[in-house]
Amino acid sequence: MELLGHLRKRQAEDRPIRLGLVGCGQEGSGMVHVTRQMAGMETSAIADIDVSRPLHTLQTLGIPTSSITVTDQVGAAEDALRRGHYVVTQDALLLPQLESLDALVEATGVTEVGAQLAWQGIMHKKHVVMLNVETDVTVGLILSRMAEKMGCVYTASTGDEPGVCKQLYDFAVGLGFEVVCLGKGKNNPIDFYATPDSCRAEAESKHMNPKMLAAFKDGTKTMVELAAMANATGLVPDVPGAHGPKVDVPDLNKVLVPAADGGILSRRGCVEYSVGKVAPGVFAIITSADAHIRADLKFYAMGDGPYYTLYRPFHLCSIETPQAVAEAVVYGEAVLKPQRMVAELV
Repeated sequence: MELLGHLRKRQAEDRPIRLGLVGCGQEGSGMVHVTRQMAGMETSAIADIDVSRPLHTLQTLGIPTSSITVTDQVGAAEDALRRGHYVVTQDALLLPQLESLDALVEATGVTEVGAQLAWQGIMHKKHVVMLNVETDVTVGLILSRMAEKMGCVYTASTGDEPGVCKQLYDFAVGLGFEVVCLGKGKNNPIDFYATPDSCRAEAESKHMNPKMLAAFKDGTKTMVELAAMANATGLVPDVPGAHGPKVDVPDLNKVLVPAADGGILSRRGCVEYSVGKVAPGVFAIITSADAHIRADLKFYAMGDGPYYTLYRPFHLCSIETPQAVAEAVVYGEAVLKPQRMVAELV
């Protein structure tokens, strides 16, 4: 049965996927809104060090305070969930202990918190979806292997660029194509001098964490994402920090290809980013040795080759996260998880 069918069936049988969220900032709150409009899934418990944030999110959705239980106690939380209440807590490590929950989503962006939550979740045989790429590139390989032993799923989220890049990669490789380059757009050149203080006004205007915005601007976030993509696929950075050329979508398959064919790469099989007009999209540059397939691709308006661009013009961050949750619970499958360490973030 297709995924939507499974979710609708769960909705009809009144047994939705029940997930717990850690971190109710911009990303986490957005995901709660999505699960509220979905069939077959609900965010039943939310942990945040500032309980006013999940309370505000739930109240914005029209959930009365009488249906929300604030507690740091396992027993009280389980009782509340059985009564159909939403649980709000300051204790992130409470959520893995709740038997009523099917999966956990980690959305703090804090490496240590993410590692602790994921480890506890796996030890309690909960599926764990990481909206925390920082943790994934640090200890994701260990967590993934632990999850396999415990019979649960550890996965990065779809919606984040590594996740949607991996979907392009799987599509291409599954059809027998060679992926020459896998990458993402960056919507501005790297500012090596960006700090939380220098980004504070802009961050506040966008309802963002200044530290997170600084990480976007100074390239940290892009390097984290490229490392996650590399460790999940075996593709590598061509040079430390990647090239990061200013190239638009129509020219990706001319620039992000081997130098022997007029590009800038020293090899095939790289991860990259572009500061041209690519963001918020992601891409895969593919090729095939089969002349018949190349002729078909030309007929299908993919260009003359030998390199072709697969381009997804968007990634929707936490709006897409519930899909990763559903695939973990329904199919027992990960969107993206480290296979081996081929890239490190310094």
